[in-house]
Amino acid sequence: MADNHPTSADKHRAVDPVVTEIIRNSFIAATEEMKSNLMRTAYNMIIYEALDFTVGLFDRDGNTVSIGIGLPMFIRGMSDTIKAKLAHFGRENLEPGDVLLTNDAYITGSHLNHMTFSVPIFHDGELVGFSACMAHWQDVGGTLDGMTTDIYSEGLQLPIVKIWRAGVPNEEILSVIRMNVRLPERAMGDLKAQVAAVRTGEKRFLELIAKNGREAVLAAIEAIFDHSEAVARASVAQIPDGVYEAESFMDDDGVEIGRRVPIRVKVSVEGERMTVDLSEVSEQVRGFYNSGETAGRSAAQVAFKCLTSGLDLPINDGTFRSLDIILPPGKVVSAQRPAPMRWWMTYPMTIVDTIFKALAPAVPTRVIAGHHADLVIASINGRHPRDGQLYLYLGGLIGGGWGAKHGEDGMSATIAINDGDTHNGPSEQVEAKYPLIVERYALREDSGGAGRYRGGLGTEQVVRARGEIMFNAQIDRVDCRPWGLFGGLSALGNEVALIRDNEEERFPTGKVLAQKLKPDDVYVVRSGGGGGFGSPLERKLDDLESDLRQGYVSQQAAREFYGAVVDARTGRIDQPATQARRAELKRRGLPKDRPFATEDFSDWGGCPHCAMLMAPDPDAMAMAREAAAAGLSRWRCC
Repeated sequence: MADNHPTSADKHRAVDPVVTEIIRNSFIAATEEMKSNLMRTAYNMIIYEALDFTVGLFDRDGNTVSIGIGLPMFIRGMSDTIKAKLAHFGRENLEPGDVLLTNDAYITGSHLNHMTFSVPIFHDGELVGFSACMAHWQDVGGTLDGMTTDIYSEGLQLPIVKIWRAGVPNEEILSVIRMNVRLPERAMGDLKAQVAAVRTGEKRFLELIAKNGREAVLAAIEAIFDHSEAVARASVAQIPDGVYEAESFMDDDGVEIGRRVPIRVKVSVEGERMTVDLSEVSEQVRGFYNSGETAGRSAAQVAFKCLTSGLDLPINDGTFRSLDIILPPGKVVSAQRPAPMRWWMTYPMTIVDTIFKALAPAVPTRVIAGHHADLVIASINGRHPRDGQLYLYLGGLIGGGWGAKHGEDGMSATIAINDGDTHNGPSEQVEAKYPLIVERYALREDSGGAGRYRGGLGTEQVVRARGEIMFNAQIDRVDCRPWGLFGGLSALGNEVALIRDNEEERFPTGKVLAQKLKPDDVYVVRSGGGGGFGSPLERKLDDLESDLRQGYVSQQAAREFYGAVVDARTGRIDQPATQARRAELKRRGLPKDRPFATEDFSDWGGCPHCAMLMAPDPDAMAMAREAAAAGLSRWRCC
C-alpha cells in the first residue's frame, strides 16, 4: 500500500527549505488576499463587517493547504465539501472554468446559509488543487421567525452543482437561487464576490507554479504538511498518557425548554497520538441546534490545534495527522437528515470548552476555563419606515468573556471561539442601515468568574427600535454558566431582556422567539463572562483594587467572592481585615460555586452573601428560592 504521508529522508533532501518557506508564506498571503477581495466586494454586512466566512487553498485531494484566518469551525467544512464534490463528479468530470457549489448542511456540517464555492485548479491539463470559499448568506429563504424542527423549513437546499461549467454560468441554477431568496440583488452580489475570491486563489496558486515549477510547489505542500505534523506530535508527546473525561450541559434544545442537553467527552493520549471520543455527546435534538459530522470533527480539531500548535501557520491538514476522532452518526454534532440545523454553531463551541476541561488536570498551563460560548445574536426583521423595504439584520455578535488561565485573567468582550476572527457590526453602520438605535454597548460588571485569575467580562447591548420589528433570540448557556477551573468560580451566563411600555421583562431562557416590538420598545442582550482560574481568595489585592477602580468588580462582589473588606468611600481594600475575612470564608468552605442559574438555595451554597446575611429570615429564604427558580442572576438575589 502506498504511503499517504511521505516522510522519507530522500524526499526531504529533494525539497529546498528556502523555496518551501517562500511557498509557505505565499500560500498564507494568497488566502489573505482572497479574504480581502471578498470583504471589499460583498454586499451584506455579515460578510464585509462581521467576517462570517473563510477562504482557503487545497491540494488535489481536497486536503487543506492554507485557510485564511476566519471562522475556526470551518476548518473542516471546506475540505470535507471539496472531497464530497470530488466523489460526486470524479476527477475526470472536472475541467478548467468549473465553479462547484453546494449548501447541503449534511456535507458542510453547518446551516443552509453557508454557501460553499470551489474551483478546481488545473495546470497543463492536470488537476493540482482547489480554491474555495464558504460564506454566510443573509437569507436563503425558509422561515424568519420562531423554531424550526426539520431542514425543509430552513430554506433553499442546493445539492452539489456546477454553477459555472467550463467558464459558462449555469443560468438555470442561478434562476433557482434568485427565486428562493428574499433579497436576490444582495444574494447575487455575494455570489459574485465569492466567485471572485476563489478565482483569486486559483490565480495565485498558478502563479506560484509558474514561478517555482509544479513539482517544487507540490513537494513544498507535502513538506508543510510534514512540518505541521511534527510540531503537533511533539506537543502531544508532552501530555501525560492517560484517559481524561469531562461533562458539561447546554440549557435545552429550544423545544423542550429547561431540559438540559449533556455534552460528554473523553480524550485519550498515548505517546504522540490523541483520540477525542464524542460517543457520549447528546443524541441529535428536536430543535435547530444540530450540526453535521463535519462540525463535530471541526470542534475536536479546533481544540487540538489550540492545545498543540496554535501559532503554526498556515493552518493545514498536516496538523491533524496525529489526531483520531470517534463520532458516531446521530449525535447533536453528527446529525442525520432531516434534523434542523439552523443554529448549528452553538453546541460545537461548548464541545471545544469541554475538551479543554477534560485535559485541565493533565496540562493546566495550556487550557482556559469555560467561556460564554454563544454568539449572543438577535435576529431582526421588518420593513424599514423609510421606504417600506424588507430588511434582515443579525444583531449582536457583541462578544463576551473568555475563561481565565494559568497566570492570566480572561479576555473581555471577545467573540466566541466558534467564530474566531468574526467582528461585531459597528453601531454607526447598524443605525445607518436599520431602524435601530444602539443606546448602550458596555462591559458587564461582575460577569467574569471570580478566581485567583478573574474570568473575562461579558457585555451588554441595549437597542431601541425606531420602527416595528420582529425579534428572535436563539441564545444558550443562560442557565448553564461558564465554569471555573482549580477553584475558580463560574461566570454569569448569557441573558435576554425586552423592555416594552417601559416594563423590563427578563427571561430565564435565551430562546425568545417571534416577539413583536413596537417603535420605542427596547431589546437587551447580555453576554456571559469567562470562568475564573484558582481560588478567588488568592487573588492579589492590587489586582482586585484595579478591578474595583475600573468597574469590573463591584464592592459587593469583592466582599462576597474575594473576601475583601473595602472602604466604600475610597474603594481601597483594608488588607489586615481582608486577610481575616478570607481565613473565615475558607474555614466555612466559602465562596461556593453556582454553575447553574436555576439551582435552588436550599443548601445556601449559591451565594455567600445570602448564606451569611439572609438565611435566618424565612421570608428572605423564600424570596431567594423564587429568584433562583426564575433564573435570575446571582447578584440580583441579594
